[in-house]
Amino acid sequence: MNIIQFISRRYLFSKKHISLISILTGISIGGITIGTALLIVILSVFNGFFDVIRGYLLSFDPDMRIERVEETAMLFDQQMMDQILDHEEVVSVSPYVEGKVMLAFQNGQNEVIDVRGVDEENDPLFQELEASRENTEYDISVRNGSPGTIVSESLVNRYRLEPGDEIAMLSPSGMRRALTQFSSPRVSRFEVRNSYDTHQIVAGDVVYVSLEAAQRLFNMRNEISGFDVQLTDTDLAEEVKADLQGIIGNEYMIETWYDLQKPLYDVMYLEKWGSYFILMIIVLVAVLNIVGSLTMIVIQKKRDIGVLISMGMTPKKIKKIFQSQGLQIGLIGCGIGGVIGIALTLAQQEFGLVKLSSSFIIDAYPVAIQISDIVIVLIGTMLLCLLASWYPAARAASVEPADAVRDE
Repeated sequence: MNIIQFISRRYLFSKKHISLISILTGISIGGITIGTALLIVILSVFNGFFDVIRGYLLSFDPDMRIERVEETAMLFDQQMMDQILDHEEVVSVSPYVEGKVMLAFQNGQNEVIDVRGVDEENDPLFQELEASRENTEYDISVRNGSPGTIVSESLVNRYRLEPGDEIAMLSPSGMRRALTQFSSPRVSRFEVRNSYDTHQIVAGDVVYVSLEAAQRLFNMRNEISGFDVQLTDTDLAEEVKADLQGIIGNEYMIETWYDLQKPLYDVMYLEKWGSYFILMIIVLVAVLNIVGSLTMIVIQKKRDIGVLISMGMTPKKIKKIFQSQGLQIGLIGCGIGGVIGIALTLAQQEFGLVKLSSSFIIDAYPVAIQISDIVIVLIGTMLLCLLASWYPAARAASVEPADAVRDE
């Protein structure tokens, strides 16, 4: 039997009577339990929201995007496209054209919107957008001399658009040509074919047209804005980025899904770990009780400590007895709190017990358990418990046997 563990348990969990020390120990364990459970639940909620937002944004953003570093356009390069496709983790590569235009209506209303030109046959993001609406086909090809466009539901409601209506778009290059050549601006007309309905989180309204129509609209000829790359696994984006950068060179900029929405993702991580440090205050308050309870045990057991030292137990072992008590309090609190926190998180994940006040994308708080978060919570709590036991342990180790017996 480990004598250090045996003595520390006897001191900490005396069955003879309930004392102030027992009450303080119980409060410490209870505080650590509550703090640990709250930390696991709160961090899981942040993980859940992060996954929901990331999943939603990835329906608009590719896993990676390739553009020129210093220019807004680049020549379409089939050879580079084939080199990217040769990577084992790359599923598809789709050229795109995007820019801002002025949307003009016959009643004199104007609005600046984003236009995105895509290859409707091969662009996975456009196909996913189409698949989000059942029994709907998005056709942006030229029909009866008119190129098609897909607009957002908010634009449809704002301007009362219907399939078959014609809208006019004026690009910055068209306005610049009109000013420099003193001629009427060149207006491109598109037929509204359908609409899509999505919740807007970051970007505003986006109008989809074919790649060729966008090139004509922005006077780009054989140029494109860049390539969208889809991967077998989104989480491998950073590794694939490093590989592709070495293939295509530094004149091209590669952005991962995280880079494309970096401010939003950074804020979410900041909120998550800010909450972690704030909630650790609950654990810290509970841990301060450990200092009080262990110090009272040292005072109460001063004679016993003196006897143990006089029998040959070293101050180092005496110190370990009280450090072991702090460790046991932490283990009990972390164990119970961890089980409660994981159980609550799994219950929310399975049954959606806590609902959101207003349904936006989901109707209940999302949660996602990450093992790394649980490990960080448990390690942080245990470190605080060990630190709290340092002072009482040092005080116990400094007891002089003669003084201890004489004081009695």
